[in-house]
Amino acid sequence: MHKSPETPEPASTSRGSSHARSRRPRLRRWGLVTGAVVLVAILISTGVRIFAADLYTISQDSMDPTIADGQRVLVDKRYPGPAGAEAGDVVVFDGEGSFTPYRGGTSLNRVLEQIGHWFGIGARSEVFVKRVIGSGGDTVVCCDDAGRLSLNGEPMDEDYLPEPVTAENPASDLEFEAEVPAGRMWVMGDNRQDSQDSRDLLGAPGGGMISQDRIIGRATDVVWPWSENRSLEGARP
Repeated sequence: MHKSPETPEPASTSRGSSHARSRRPRLRRWGLVTGAVVLVAILISTGVRIFAADLYTISQDSMDPTIADGQRVLVDKRYPGPAGAEAGDVVVFDGEGSFTPYRGGTSLNRVLEQIGHWFGIGARSEVFVKRVIGSGGDTVVCCDDAGRLSLNGEPMDEDYLPEPVTAENPASDLEFEAEVPAGRMWVMGDNRQDSQDSRDLLGAPGGGMISQDRIIGRATDVVWPWSENRSLEGARP
């Protein structure tokens, strides 16, 4: 019986199939490596933002001109550390329960604000930025004959304010004397005419003192817009 010879598979088809099979493991390895790198980067970024440093969008004018509305600041979350808050530091803190009412822990607005903060497209309504004027053990008084605040009996040189302080243009229109208990701080905005700060809480429980436990961190730099990037380290009394 005559047997027809088998038709050989074209060499090009055989080589192409073999090449495709050899590419699959490489593509899988590449995908696994890329996924692992992305996951590690996300974990590192998350850890840094939770424990070390974060970016916050400022949606208030109370620190103008030091920090303007809409600017983003780098916040050192390792602050205040064992030494506690110090006069002159610009701090970002949670004002819920002092400057804003308490909200439910499952508030949808809270969740949406946190997501917006994480992606840099919004500001959390309970987050405030102010300057520490006095901390635990300090006495802050407004004002002396030259219109200046005094800290523990010494006049404060506040050259970061929008206008020079004089007897006619005092550092605060509201006179006060505040003795700051341990673990708390007296805070004020640099834009004294348009700042909700410790002065607004005089007579309230706590007497205007903000617990240092509410501090999120210290604002160290303006980072956005890039054209206005600068350090905040020099803006101290």
